[in-house]
Amino acid sequence: MDKTEIISRIGYIRVRAKITQKALSYAIGMNPSYINRLESKKDFLPSLEVLFKIIEVCGSTEEEFFSRDIAEYDKNKQLFEKIKAMPEDVKGWVLNCDTDLMNLFIKINQKLEDNK
Repeated sequence: MDKTEIISRIGYIRVRAKITQKALSYAIGMNPSYINRLESKKDFLPSLEVLFKIIEVCGSTEEEFFSRDIAEYDKNKQLFEKIKAMPEDVKGWVLNCDTDLMNLFIKINQKLEDNK
């Protein structure tokens, strides 16, 4: 994850949490323009300590923040929990599924999403 992605994710979780830049700056003990400068100038990164405070104040977790796709985190976590609950033989079957079958499943899922 590069600097631009980290800053983008900070903005994403802040907006999602409906916290202003100024309010977040105060909440993490920084000057009122800290988050504005971070998000707009993109010329520095917060320390890990400050980043973890930002994540906490915005109601996120380190796991979510650093996940591969933050926007799909909840869906991926739900899917992972369902997979964890599967019996081992079913997990093996899923892992060895035919590629064509998996592609068909993806197409069906896309059509369902398109019809929502």
